[in-house]
Amino acid sequence: MEVYHIFKDLAIIILFSKIFGILARKCKAPQVAGEIIAGLIIGPCVLGLVQQTEFLSGMAEVGVILLMFSAGLETDLKELLKTGPIALAIACAGVFVPLVGGTLLYMAFYGTGNIGSDHFYKALFIGCVLTATSVSITVQVLRELGKLKGKVGTTIVSAAIIDDVIGIIVLTVIIGFKNPAADSAKVGINTLLFFGLSFVLGFVIYKIFKKLDKRYPHTRRITILGLAFCLGMSFVAEKYFGIADITGAYVAGIILCSLKDSEYIAEKMDINSYIFFGPVFFASIGLKTDISNFTMDILWFSIGFVLVGLLCKIIGCGLISKLFKFSWNDSLKIGVGMMTRGEVALIVAQKGLAVGLLAPEYFTSIILLIIVSSIATPLILKLLFSKDKEEPVTAS
Repeated sequence: MEVYHIFKDLAIIILFSKIFGILARKCKAPQVAGEIIAGLIIGPCVLGLVQQTEFLSGMAEVGVILLMFSAGLETDLKELLKTGPIALAIACAGVFVPLVGGTLLYMAFYGTGNIGSDHFYKALFIGCVLTATSVSITVQVLRELGKLKGKVGTTIVSAAIIDDVIGIIVLTVIIGFKNPAADSAKVGINTLLFFGLSFVLGFVIYKIFKKLDKRYPHTRRITILGLAFCLGMSFVAEKYFGIADITGAYVAGIILCSLKDSEYIAEKMDINSYIFFGPVFFASIGLKTDISNFTMDILWFSIGFVLVGLLCKIIGCGLISKLFKFSWNDSLKIGVGMMTRGEVALIVAQKGLAVGLLAPEYFTSIILLIIVSSIATPLILKLLFSKDKEEPVTAS
C-alpha cells in the first residue's frame, strides 16, 4: 500500500467520526457510539472506504493509551479515600456479579467447556467485558442532575473508578492465564510486582514532577514529560511484566493525578485524543466489527448480554449498598448509576480481540449494551432522584 493512502484513510475516519459523533449527541446518545457507527459504515461491512491496516491498528493502540492515561489523571484520590470502604465493597460486587453473570451467559449459549480450556477463557472474558463502568458517562449524568457532590453521587463515582481498576486487573490476569505458556503463579506474582514497583516508582516520580510543576507551572514541558512517562509505563507493563499496556497507562495517570497541573495535562491529552487518536480508536472498533457472520444466535445472545449487563450491576451494587444502610431508593440509584458502559468496555473488548478471546461479531453486542445503558441510565436516575422530595434520604 502506498504511503499516501494513509492520509486518505485518516481523512475519511476523522470526517465521518465527527459527523456521526454530532448526530449521536443530537440523538442523546454518547458521541463514541456515533464514532463506532462511523467505523461500521466506512468499513468493509457497508461502504468499504477504509480497510483495517497495521498502521491504523497502531494509531488505535495509541488512542487507547491516551484514553486510559486521561482517565487516571482525572481520578480524585481524596474523594476516592473519603468513601473508601463502602465504594470498594460496591466496586467488588460490581465486578464479581457481572463477571459471573457474563460467564454463565456465554456457557448457557455455547456450552460449559473444561476449566482452563480456550472455551472457558472466552466465557470468562465475556464476563470481564461486563465488569467495566463508564466513569465519564456517569459523571456527566450526575452533573446534569446536580447530584455529583452528594453522598450517593460521590459513592457512585468512587465505586466506578475502583470498579475499572479491578476490572483492568481481572483483564490482565485472564489474558495472562489464557497464554498456554503462562504459569498461573507467575502471572499473579508479576501482577503484584508491577503494582509494587508502581507504588515505589510512583512515589519518586510524583516528587520529581511536583518539583518540576512548582518550577515550571502550567507549561507544555510538564505535559510532554507526563506523556513520556505514560508511554514508558505502558511499555514496561507489557514488556517486562506481561501486563496489559493500558494498565501501565492508567497507573501513570493515577500517579500524576494529584499534581496541581494534572487537569492541565489531561486537557492537553484530551485535545490529541478528541481530534485525532480518539476517533481513530473508536472508528477502528467499527472497522473490525464483522457482521457477515451475524446470526440469530448472535442476536439472541446480544439481547441476553444487554439484560445481564444491566441487571448484574443493579443487583450486585444495589444490594451491597443496602447492606451499608442506604435506603432502597438510594441503593437503586447506585446500582443504576453503575450500569453505564463506555470507553473501558471497548478497550477491554479491543484487547480481547487482539489476543483471540473475542470474535469480531460480538462487538455488536457490546455496542448495543453501550447505547442502551447510556440512554437508559439518565432516564432512570432522573426518575429515582425525583422521588427524593417524597421520600427522605436515609443513608448514614
